[in-house]
Order: sequence, then structure tokens, then C-alpha cells
Amino acid sequence: MARRSYELSPALAGLLALALAACGARDPDPNLVRFWAFGREGEMVRELVPEFERRHPGVRVEVQQVPWTAAHEKLLTAHVGNATPDVAQLGNTWVPEFVALEALAPLDVRLAVSRAVARADYFAGAWDSNVVDGVTWGVPWYVDTRVLFYRTDLVAASGAPWPPRTWAEWRQAMARIKQRGGAERYAILLPVDEWDKPVLLGLQAGAALLDAEGRRGAFRDRRFRRAMVFYTDLFAAGLAPPVTSSGIANLYQQFAEGYFAMVVTGPWNLGEFRNRLPADMQQRWATAPLPAPDASAGYPGVSLAGGASLVLFRHAAEHDAAWRLVEFLSAPAQQARFYALTGDLPSRRSAWARTDLDADPRAAAFREQLGALASLPKVPESEQIVARVAEAVEQVVRGSRTLDEALAALDADVDRMLEKRRWLLEKKAGEARP
Repeated sequence: MARRSYELSPALAGLLALALAACGARDPDPNLVRFWAFGREGEMVRELVPEFERRHPGVRVEVQQVPWTAAHEKLLTAHVGNATPDVAQLGNTWVPEFVALEALAPLDVRLAVSRAVARADYFAGAWDSNVVDGVTWGVPWYVDTRVLFYRTDLVAASGAPWPPRTWAEWRQAMARIKQRGGAERYAILLPVDEWDKPVLLGLQAGAALLDAEGRRGAFRDRRFRRAMVFYTDLFAAGLAPPVTSSGIANLYQQFAEGYFAMVVTGPWNLGEFRNRLPADMQQRWATAPLPAPDASAGYPGVSLAGGASLVLFRHAAEHDAAWRLVEFLSAPAQQARFYALTGDLPSRRSAWARTDLDADPRAAAFREQLGALASLPKVPESEQIVARVAEAVEQVVRGSRTLDEALAALDADVDRMLEKRRWLLEKKAGEARP
């Protein structure tokens, strides 16, 4: 079967050609592990390295911290210049792109004999985000997802059943909260320029977003349309303010003031709410898993599989020291220590028992939600596609397009994005024929 290729834009290809001219293949050193990690994780993981080196005499780990804003371009440049690290932290949504680039080493052979990485101990949806075309390319390092953060006092005063288990119950609770709050208060904050909320609602409704082979958009599918009817109605009914993320002066202050009663957000806000909300608010907020479209869908409704994974780059596929680092960082004890350093949620269930998470009622919603995750379409263009979803749905909220017009335009835009993918798949199918 023909190997897949991936073609870059002319501008990026020119940039990478310059990098290729400047970078040559490096001499392999089986005792040196080059590890790239991003943002705060790149700083904190250095705390774990001495113990790894103590357990593996003679092996050295060179950690390079890369800002998240530069990480994607730096990885692409390094791939073309044959200067990739041995191990890297990779955002889950980036995995399909680097698989298509043939930059990563498959891990299934190593996983089959590993005594340190136990697939059954991981949250299934997080693990699945690393599986592309039936092959495992990464090991989840930490996880995140989205749940409801809410004002317990405002919810209780509404008299609505809580937590809501279906969209209908959720909508009813929001209507009661809005009725009590009045014109200048809202039930929920849903910044209209953020893609995660409309996308996760579509996934909850069973929408695939793309067709079966990821060749074309499927946003006019009745399931995605149903989700968008629910979502856009929240704005039409005045339950959510039609503001962008930049239009929120101070999320924590406005939450404390009751400007909105709930927000869908991720685990980083567990610490932020504790640190930024005033003392008299600390007993008036909590978390809950997301509702499902209806009772038949099962509770909770799915949320997004987020976080980052550890990958080996293809040139390091035979570097046993690099894999030993992945195994070490994947151990429950190291995941627990990494959580203490960063606040990132462990990807292994057994690691939670080694932290204070199991005793934290606000973390319990995340633990439950992590059992119901869904991934974005596993195509290299997924991030561009979901960004376009936000733009399309905002047009509906603002009234510049009807829902059907916006979904038709969205499908057309996504089809154009996937034109190269269709060509590659057709070429691959032609080469496979006898």
C-alpha cells in the first residue's frame, strides 16, 4: 500500500525549505533523550528528570521548553529539517496532522510488551484521541475536558431540578434563572467566538461533523442541525449574552456579581476560581457534568477529549531510552507528582487516587465527564474546521444568516479545506488497485 504524503502551503513550504537548508541530520546518541514540552509543562517537567536519570544511569534528558504559541510551527520546521526531538508533548488535535506528515513512530509494538503503560488504566476517550487509522501514535500525558461551573445559590433559588441530565432540563433551569435575574442577568456564558461549545453539542447529538472518510463536511446533517437549533435558541431567548471572549471584562468578577450563573469550561478553572473569586463566593460555586440531548443518550453527554500526549518522532523509533522516558512519565506516581506541580489532570485513573482529586467534590464532575469523551475528526485540518464552525454559528446568532444558510456555507467551506485530502485518498485508492 502506498505511503501517505502531506503537502504544505507554498508559504510554509518556503519557510521549511530554509530550515532544511540550515539543518542537517544529526548524529544519533542513544544515551541522550531530547524532549520538547510546551508552556508551563515544559518548565515543570524538569522537576521529574533527575529521578529518571537516577533510575537510568548514563542516560541524559535534554528538556527544551517551547511556548505554546510557537510550538506548532517549530515542530513542523524541525520535521522538515530532520531536527525533531526524540520525545515531545503533542496536543491531541495535532496528532492526525503529524501522522499524515509521517513524522511519528507507531507505538503498538512497544505498548504490547510494556509493563508500565496499561491501556485499561487510561480514560478511554483520551486514549482513542491518539489512535488514527487503527494505529496508536501517542500516550495520553494529561487530560482536560469541559464541564459546567455554576453558582449554587442561583441554581437553588431557581427551584429547577439539578444537575440537569438532559437538554430539556438544562433549558428549563436556564429559563428559571433568567426569569429571576432580569434583563441584565443571564443564565449562561457562551462566548460566540469560541468553537468548543457548539462543537461538543454537535458531538453530543451524534453528529460526526464530516462524512465517513473525512472527505466532506456533514454540518447539514439533522443531528448537527438539532444541536445548533438548541445552541442558537439560547441567545434568541436571552439566556446567553451575544458577547465574544474579548467582550468579557473579567469572567471571575462577573461570575461573582451574578452576571451569569454558569459557564462551560475546563479544569484549569478549578484553581482560577479558588484563587480569583472572593472569599464569600468560595462556598457558592460547584461543577457538574454536561447534560445529554435526551434520556436515551445516557448521562452525562459527551464532552471534548482534550489534553496532551507523549509521542516518539519517527527517527527515534529505535531509541529505547526515549521510550523509557515515556514509560517513566506515564507511571501513576509521576503523573500524581506532575499534577501537584501543574494542576494538569492525570490521564490514568490510578493516578487520581494518589492525589487530592478524589477528595475534591469539584473535581468529581471531571472524573465523571472523562468517562464520556469524543474526539474531533481525525484529519489534519480539524482545528481549521472547528474554527470555521464558530464563525458560521456566530453569523446565525448575529442574524446575518439563517441557520440553514450558515450550515450550507459551512459545508462548502469545509469541502474546500478537504480538497487536498480527497485527492490524496483517491490517489491512494488508485495505487492500491491491482
